[in-house]
Amino acid sequence: MHDAAPADRSPRQIARSEPIKKGARVGIAANGVLHLLIAWLAIQVALGGGGGKANQSGALTAIAAEPFGKVLLWVLFLGFVCVVLWRATSAVWGFTYITDEKKRLMKRLVNAGQAVIYAALAALTATTAVRGASSGTGGSKATAGLLGLPGGQVLVAVVGIGVVIGGGVMIYNGWKKKFMEDQDLTGADQHARRVDERTGQIGYIAKGIAIGVLGILIVTAAVRFDPQQANGLDSALRTLGQQPFGMFLLIAVAIGIAAYGIFCFLDAKYHRV
Repeated sequence: MHDAAPADRSPRQIARSEPIKKGARVGIAANGVLHLLIAWLAIQVALGGGGGKANQSGALTAIAAEPFGKVLLWVLFLGFVCVVLWRATSAVWGFTYITDEKKRLMKRLVNAGQAVIYAALAALTATTAVRGASSGTGGSKATAGLLGLPGGQVLVAVVGIGVVIGGGVMIYNGWKKKFMEDQDLTGADQHARRVDERTGQIGYIAKGIAIGVLGILIVTAAVRFDPQQANGLDSALRTLGQQPFGMFLLIAVAIGIAAYGIFCFLDAKYHRV
C-alpha cells in the first residue's frame, strides 16, 4: 500500500523536474525561432520572392539547410518533447492555483491540445532532421483522408469551423491580454513588461487572423471537395497575399507573427512551468 503512492507520483515528479522545466523553456523559445522564420518566409512571399513554404515545415527546412542545422533541429526536438511532457502534466495535475473549477478545467483542456500540437511539431522536427527537408503536404493529405470518409465533407467543415473559432479565441485572448495570466512577471522590470504585453497582443491577434483564414480554407475545401484548398498555414498566408492590397496585408500579418516569435522568447522566461 505504501509503495503504490510514490510509484503513482513518479510521472508527475519527472515531468515537473528541473531538467524538464528548463527543457520546456527551450521549447517555448524554439517556437519563437520558428515563428520568426515563418514571418521572414511570409515577407518573401509578399514581396514576390520564391522562398520556402511560410509554415513550420518551411521554417524547419530552412534551419536544416544551414551549417549545423541538423544539430540545432535535434536541440529543438528535445525542447519540444520537454514541452509535451510539461503540457501533458499540466493537463492532468496543473493550475491548482486557480480556484474556479470550470476555468481550471478549460486551462487543462487547452494544455492537452498544446501537448498534441507540440508532439506533432516534435515529430515534424525529427523527420526534417533525418531527411533534411519536409514536404509540408500533411494538411492537404489529412483533409483528403477526412473527405474520403462517409460524411467526410461535414466532418471537414466542422473541423474548419472549429479552427475559425480557435483563431477568434486567439484574437480575443490577444486583445484582452489573457496570455499574461499564465506568466509570472514578478521579477520583470517595467520595460520587459511592456514589451511582453505589446508583442503578445500583436502576436496573438496576427496569428489568430492567420489561423482564422486557415479555418475558412478548410471549410472551403469541404464545400468544394478539394483538399488542396487547405494546405496549412502557407496556404492561409498566400491567400491573404492574393487579396486587394494583399502585399501590405501579408506583410502586416508577417510582422505580427514576428512579434509572436519575440513574445515566445519572453514567455520562455516568464511562463509558469
